[in-house]
Amino acid sequence: MSDASAATAITVDIVSDVMCPWCYIGKRRFEKALAMKPDVAVDIRWRPFQLDHTIPPEGVDRQEYLSKKFGGAERASEIYSTVSSAGEAENIPFAFELIKRSPNTLNAHRLIRWAVTPGLQYEMVERLFQLYFIEGANIGDRDVLLGAAEDVGLDLEIVTELYDTEADMDLVRGEVALAQQLGISGVPCFIVNNRYAVMGAEQPEVIVSALERAAADTTPVPDEQRPYN
Repeated sequence: MSDASAATAITVDIVSDVMCPWCYIGKRRFEKALAMKPDVAVDIRWRPFQLDHTIPPEGVDRQEYLSKKFGGAERASEIYSTVSSAGEAENIPFAFELIKRSPNTLNAHRLIRWAVTPGLQYEMVERLFQLYFIEGANIGDRDVLLGAAEDVGLDLEIVTELYDTEADMDLVRGEVALAQQLGISGVPCFIVNNRYAVMGAEQPEVIVSALERAAADTTPVPDEQRPYN
């Protein structure tokens, strides 16, 4: 899906956070949209977003976090019941009860960035979603993240060396800030050819429409108007 040449492919920048259940749902709906348009070559780039950058590096207790965020455990349960139902429709068996920590996802986004060069970014994103939402793993934990990198085939020695430094921290933070400057306040957000935006986990038909519009519009986007390069 993402290995088409940049010269002919429609670019889709997916602004997402791996602790966002709607982003996982949006990923599944996006995959359905691509299946509906097999003739369209798409170059996919995952872009970082943090739903809550104030979470400390060690994460926080999930139940406490949700209670504060939603005004109580009962309200949080109602909200996640809706999410679970949407997940079931996309064959995502959310296991929210297994999640013990709400993580800071900065380091997870670094892994996603490092997966670009070997062409494993899509696999890296999927594995992080699986770990967090299905297995209940703490995706802010060093060992969990390095294990995820190894799972998808990244060079563990190189990733470990990078992880234990500040490598790409500022670049990831910069892209998170850019998303906010673009007015993105919720995710997922699909930016098609730097021109059309689909906000939220929309149904596949909405994404297909954006892909078709982009394919039909061959007018170049000036460099200064491109949110992402």
